[in-house]
Amino acid sequence: MKKIKILIPVYNDWQSVFKLLENIDSEVKYWDAEVSVLIVNDASTIEKPVKIFTFKKLKSVAVVNMKKNNGHARSIALGLKYLNNDGDFDYIVPLDGDGEDRPEELGLLFDNAKKNFNKVIVAERIKRSEGLLFRFCYIIHVYLTFIFTGKLIKFGNYTFLPKTFVVEVIKDPALWNSFAGTITKLAKTKVSIPSIRGDRYFGVSKMNFINLARHSLSMMSVFKKILLMRSIFFLISYLFLIAGSFSVITLIPAVAVIVMMTSVIILSRRENMFAFSSSLENIDSVDEIN
Repeated sequence: MKKIKILIPVYNDWQSVFKLLENIDSEVKYWDAEVSVLIVNDASTIEKPVKIFTFKKLKSVAVVNMKKNNGHARSIALGLKYLNNDGDFDYIVPLDGDGEDRPEELGLLFDNAKKNFNKVIVAERIKRSEGLLFRFCYIIHVYLTFIFTGKLIKFGNYTFLPKTFVVEVIKDPALWNSFAGTITKLAKTKVSIPSIRGDRYFGVSKMNFINLARHSLSMMSVFKKILLMRSIFFLISYLFLIAGSFSVITLIPAVAVIVMMTSVIILSRRENMFAFSSSLENIDSVDEIN
């Protein structure tokens, strides 16, 4: 029987996480697998409420409490490292704790994992729940990433990762910077399933335009060498095309690319293997949810 660990980062959003746990338990109740959950509590300022669960399928739910806040992506990286050190798993499934990664799709991920042994399964977004303007900006992010890195990345944290891949991915410092970027970099063959971005269970989405820009640039920074080469080629070609017609307007694309290059270089410094290797020292305690 396969052992599956579901990895959920959380910062204060306990109400959503508790509902998610109940929904996960319902979705996996007929699986021929042993399913457990690890929650990475990213130094929440709201104390975890006391609640008694009666899980039908989930074997255990552990909560790793952090001393200092790391951020969403780094909480997933830390969780992967923590679970890998334990080693008692066949697959790890990272997903967001607010309901936007729909637990209804877990079965499709699991079925594809059984059919595609040792391959990474990703939930590729075919529909999003945000407003029209944000969805437009998201499309720009996807295709800018493709143009400047050659990588078309349409998935987020929601993935099914086999143990052999987890062992390799936690050796890469880029994981401390961008999850999806690192998965794309290291997974030579991936299987995609269609995924609909769900609505948050409670509250407002934390993904705004600033966070989307940071997310996009962090993802690009994983492929900074390719990006820098393509950016330089673009600048040379573009400046040649507009030679003799320089103006504030015509220079905007060139300035934008230079700003992007600079931002990517700065964000690539987040790839800190020492900080990643020592991240488990930030754990304050580990407790169980019954």
